Amino acid sequence: MSTEITAKAGPLAGTRHDADGRPALSVLLCAPRGFCAGVDRAIQIVELALERYGAPVYVRHEIVHNKYVVESLKRKGAVFVEELHEIPPTEQPVIFSAHGVPKSVPEAADRRNLFVLDATCPLVSKVHKEAEIQYRRGREVVLIGHTGHPEVVGTMGQLPPGTVSLVETVEDARRLVARDPDNLAWITQTTLSVDDTRDIVAVLQERFPTIAAPHKDDICYATTNRQEAVKAVAPAVDAMIVVGAPNSSNSQRLREVAERAGCPRAVLIQRASDIDWRDFAGISRLGIAAGASAPEVLVEEIIDAFANHFDVAVEEVRTAEETISFAVPRELRAVAAAKSAASSAAAPNAPAPAQNAAE
Repeated sequence: MSTEITAKAGPLAGTRHDADGRPALSVLLCAPRGFCAGVDRAIQIVELALERYGAPVYVRHEIVHNKYVVESLKRKGAVFVEELHEIPPTEQPVIFSAHGVPKSVPEAADRRNLFVLDATCPLVSKVHKEAEIQYRRGREVVLIGHTGHPEVVGTMGQLPPGTVSLVETVEDARRLVARDPDNLAWITQTTLSVDDTRDIVAVLQERFPTIAAPHKDDICYATTNRQEAVKAVAPAVDAMIVVGAPNSSNSQRLREVAERAGCPRAVLIQRASDIDWRDFAGISRLGIAAGASAPEVLVEEIIDAFANHFDVAVEEVRTAEETISFAVPRELRAVAAAKSAASSAAAPNAPAPAQNAAE
């Protein structure tokens, strides 16, 4: 599905006002936006674990990169830690975040006999498997990603130290020194800019014509869809807000995509209280997108904040439909099914849930 938006309207702000004196503002709301299937699954795992096992439930690292989500789960009884040694001896669940972990982490959990629920996004797990397959085939693995990002740390940690080369930029790709130039394979972080990754891969393929590609694109469907929605809206607005956390890779990429697509001003905002109103003085058209770990309530909060300053008219611009979902771990499926049945009974006319994808 593709959506084409006409060129920007003239400077309406300041020329047309409502009865309260607020200037008119057209808000183009990108869709798809917000939670992807992997993020939704990870949050479900924490909530279902709390429901089945009670508090506390321990979570290694932020379950997803969103402060609002993390704080909400803390209030329900989740305890977030950076490393396993921070967790006392316990029989309560220990949950790994959606970003995935190095192999050393579940090994350490096994040594302590911890009860682990793995919330790693299945699409991240796919990249882990791809890395292992290429390594077993004797290929040097080139990972396109960002240094220090939890997903990158987790993916590199699937293989022995020194067997994965990390490439962040086109320049890195040009400087890469391969041990065996004829025996390489590339994989990627799932939340990268589609355009940046394409440019990096082009350089790698030019330099190393035999380099093996992933069986299927590593950049996840949700990242691609959200970037395409931003590309459709960005040229038609005066400013763009991406709702997301500063440590969220996919949210940062959305802001960059908006700028490259022609939006004169693109900012990353966590919630309405972070808005600097000077950035939006005199605008008549505003685009709003949301990263894959940003809940819809924060989008609504930001729209409400603009409605206090502008006469707002909202139009959704949808460029793709998303129906995929991922099953939760077996230990939680009975709880999930009971909740789903209760929800269906309360809303008998609600649409059927999306079909689960394989884990």
